[in-house]
Amino acid sequence: MMHASLDARAAVLVERPMKAKQSAIAAVKDGAALESTTAHEGGAGQVSSSTASARCPAEMALVEDRVCVDRWESSLVELTPSGERPWSPFDPVDGSERRVRAVSWPGVIPQGYISGRQAKMACAASGKRLCTSDEWVSACRGPEGTTFPYGAQRQQGVCNDDERPVHPVAEIAALLEIKSEELWTTAMNNPLINQLSHALLPTGERASCTNAYGVFDMVGNLHEWVDDPNGTFRGGYFMDTTRNGEGCKYATTAHSFGYHDYSTGFRCCMDPEQVD
Repeated sequence: MMHASLDARAAVLVERPMKAKQSAIAAVKDGAALESTTAHEGGAGQVSSSTASARCPAEMALVEDRVCVDRWESSLVELTPSGERPWSPFDPVDGSERRVRAVSWPGVIPQGYISGRQAKMACAASGKRLCTSDEWVSACRGPEGTTFPYGAQRQQGVCNDDERPVHPVAEIAALLEIKSEELWTTAMNNPLINQLSHALLPTGERASCTNAYGVFDMVGNLHEWVDDPNGTFRGGYFMDTTRNGEGCKYATTAHSFGYHDYSTGFRCCMDPEQVD
């Protein structure tokens, strides 16, 4: 029965990387996607202005008039002789770091399984950089400086921080009959983890998990690396946004800059264009 369950689950999961790739391609081709995603009901996501548009790329938000920050958690594209193509967000980039670059797209599965060092390289390949911790926190807290992107108090279900009842690593370990000694080591990078239901969501799926800057998913969904060579990721992920701080205050410093697992993602920053 265990193997039958695994076969049935795998049949569903294999379609998801392709759907993520198709969504990414559609988002790039449809320039209106950027505008429709940031034009949020109630004004919370309405950040379009001539100043911001002129100083930051369309996929980035101008924060505190001093830094451009990706609106969505990063995905990767692979550089090939025939052009660029989306990299599966469920595959690590170990050994392929120089073949990928970071992109920020709405409505796609963001890249997990990536280390801080690899994320920094991917940002640099797109002419960007990892955010400093201060820049990241400023973007998360929004112009009002709140603990959560959407306000001062936690609101259940606004961001992807629901904490599914069965831990995803434990679920995959049971399905694949992974040895207990591998559960919190090699199993942490199994590509099936982020393909489980009620776990990682496409970027911007929780449309209210934003602020007046128009940045999304800075709490929950994936941990996000910041530019700290000693290793820091922020914001929590879909199973935890409380153990190492509340909301935008969340920071994990327990791992090296070269560490990665299913929960580690990132977004990029860059300096804005100077005003004449």
